[in-house]
Amino acid sequence: MRSPALLFAIVFCCAAIRGDAEKPSPQAVYIRAHYTKYDYRIPMRDGVKLFTSVYIPKDGTHAYPILLERTPYSIEPYGIDNYPRELGPSDLLAKEGFVFAYQDVRGRYLSEGVFIEIPPHKTQLKGPTDTDESTDSYDTIDWLVRNVPNNNGRVGIWGISYDGLFAAFSLIHAHPALKAVSPQAPVGDMAGGDDAYHNGAFYLAANFGFYTFFQPRTGDPARPVPSSESDYGALDEYDFYLRMGPLVNGDRYLPHANPYWDEELAHTRYDDYWRSRGLAQYMQNVTPATLFVGGWFDAQDLAGPLKLYRATEQDRPKAPDTLVMGPWQHGGWAEDDGDKLGNLRFGSKTAEYFREQIEQPFFVQNLKGKGDGLKGPDGRVPKAIVFETGADQWRRFDAWPPGSVVARNLYFDADGKLSFEKPAQSGYDEYLSDPRKPVPVTPEIGPGMPDDYMTRDQRFASERPDVLAYRTEPLDHDITVAGPPSASLRVSTSGTDSDFVVKLIDVYPSDYPNPVPNPGNIAMGGYQQLVRGEPFRGKFRNSMEKPEPFQPDQPARIEFVMPDVLHTFRSGHRIMVQIQSSWFPMVDRNPQRFVEIPSAKPGDFQNATERVYRGGAEGSQLRLPVME
Repeated sequence: MRSPALLFAIVFCCAAIRGDAEKPSPQAVYIRAHYTKYDYRIPMRDGVKLFTSVYIPKDGTHAYPILLERTPYSIEPYGIDNYPRELGPSDLLAKEGFVFAYQDVRGRYLSEGVFIEIPPHKTQLKGPTDTDESTDSYDTIDWLVRNVPNNNGRVGIWGISYDGLFAAFSLIHAHPALKAVSPQAPVGDMAGGDDAYHNGAFYLAANFGFYTFFQPRTGDPARPVPSSESDYGALDEYDFYLRMGPLVNGDRYLPHANPYWDEELAHTRYDDYWRSRGLAQYMQNVTPATLFVGGWFDAQDLAGPLKLYRATEQDRPKAPDTLVMGPWQHGGWAEDDGDKLGNLRFGSKTAEYFREQIEQPFFVQNLKGKGDGLKGPDGRVPKAIVFETGADQWRRFDAWPPGSVVARNLYFDADGKLSFEKPAQSGYDEYLSDPRKPVPVTPEIGPGMPDDYMTRDQRFASERPDVLAYRTEPLDHDITVAGPPSASLRVSTSGTDSDFVVKLIDVYPSDYPNPVPNPGNIAMGGYQQLVRGEPFRGKFRNSMEKPEPFQPDQPARIEFVMPDVLHTFRSGHRIMVQIQSSWFPMVDRNPQRFVEIPSAKPGDFQNATERVYRGGAEGSQLRLPVME
């Protein structure tokens, strides 16, 4: 959700880009020929009217199901004579035939009311006219099935990123007509591993960039004002955020004051503000069929679909629910081929496979009663359809993580060794963390945080003196990790607070072949592919709500769970773990003093000597869920 470059670049996330181009595409010509557009202002139970555009098939001989998307990004093009370039999640569904409805959510663009950034769910409504996003979803569906001609009384909802959050809201006390929902890259928990905070560490670049353009509406409902992506001078993202200095300076660099940014920085702990905005806790008694979709390389909302799926499964949903994870960046399954990302190649058009073999059958079967949907040869709907990176193949499972997974520990040892055998000899490795020279996310200079940063070669980091690198010997057999890795670190710092970033990496053999063609002159021999990385802000090691300072140079335990993976480390490859204390500018800089970081001053930032303890009974380790 928090990638402004991506929001402006992909049609499905920012509806404004769906408007007609100067030369209509074949899809746009098809849509105008086969659909009639209507605009409605749909009343909610409190009298607020939400602006909704509805596209109805001109063939009135059939009753069609409704596919709805609710968005805060505008449903342009406005006006009944203006048609979009695309309808629905894919052109396959537009040609299949549905009623498509798009709605500006409460308080955005032409809809009335007040918009709340990451709205909380109300567990108890104060009366018959009280509302939240789940009631707005319910009231919208109720109005559509009662008033739109030629509908068959069955409704589906889909959405990517922020729109995926609104799709997930519809699962709470779902309308009886709602039969299929697909939250795709949904914001499941903003401060619990999605856009804002990861284990207390603030995701700086994505949030600052997002709030340069995503601002409150200051007047009456109105159409978007034509504009391009805000240019805030970040030709070199790393340099820009260093020059910005402490977070307290952020307001000076935003093109306009933004209360959303201020509110986010006012809640650095996982307090009631964030707790009420985590949707996983409300995924109870889910009645529609549900398709949770995410990408293994999603820089914004990797955790969201995983958390919502787990919560739905835990409560035993009343209809089939399936998790889909592919080798994609944020929203990359919607239009890309999905055969490559960054420097990685996957051997097949994975996004095309998703649209043709998963998404379309899901909606057609649940809303039209046609076909077998997602059923496999055994007649059952799988719980997970996930792409296995490394081996580059799709897998179907009856549970996620698979039942065959067992926990295996990788232990840090002297001389940068990494092993599944616990070392008897104890010791520590140390490095100096300088917040004035933080470890970058990528070595390249560029204008924004790359959405495919997880595909970038990590050799530049393993060569830095402020990064510890541990690696196994070349593997003599394949090892498949399926599920969430977890870190158990015994560390100390000479400061009173520090971050610790853990990166799980696949090191390719030195003779690994380069891609053909190879216009970027990529050297894949010895390539260090980031499989998963996650930061942890040390002061939250005992509580995400009540931070505690470190006692300087005194060992302490940090334990945290990383987002899931399905990756095979092939025979001949090595497994590497990197440890560092900055990841800039994706993560804001920790001053390495126990202070409220949003109000930290330049003098609060200090060097710190970080130690990672290994071996013995309490040595650091990484726990991997390995398929047997």
